[in-house]
Amino acid sequence: MADSSFDIVSKVDRQEVDNALNQAAKEVSQRYDFRNVGASIGWSGESILMVANSAERVLAILDVLETKLVKRGISLKSLDTGDKEPKASGKEYRLAATLKEGLSSENAKKITKIIRDEAPKAVKTQITGDEVRVTSKSRDDLQTVIALLKGADLDVALQFTNYR
Repeated sequence: MADSSFDIVSKVDRQEVDNALNQAAKEVSQRYDFRNVGASIGWSGESILMVANSAERVLAILDVLETKLVKRGISLKSLDTGDKEPKASGKEYRLAATLKEGLSSENAKKITKIIRDEAPKAVKTQITGDEVRVTSKSRDDLQTVIALLKGADLDVALQFTNYR
């Protein structure tokens, strides 16, 4: 019998992020507490730029964006805001957030170490580029690995694809 396998990846659905960003921009433009403060949110190249006249309002815009992302099923682990400290430039405060995609080699090694240490011994892992392939003869072992990784405290959003 052939081995069963699946891939562990970290990808973000750009269309869902764009939809969440548009919803957040609409809410920011309509909310009373954001009126006449120069509050805005939008794409700036590959990052999301939030602008307002005070640091608290920028963080409130970030909260609106995070709420919209969660409602659309996007993990907040894929949003990188740095140190969450808005930068002042003149009378404006700005905060840039980027999307984290792909598994870095350190995170892939952490994942394979967790699987090696805690998963059943018949499970094998292989790092290929920015994804990890997990194989085993038993599908139950693969289900155990998925449950193990969902419970693990990693700083990346994981998706499990190509389950065969």
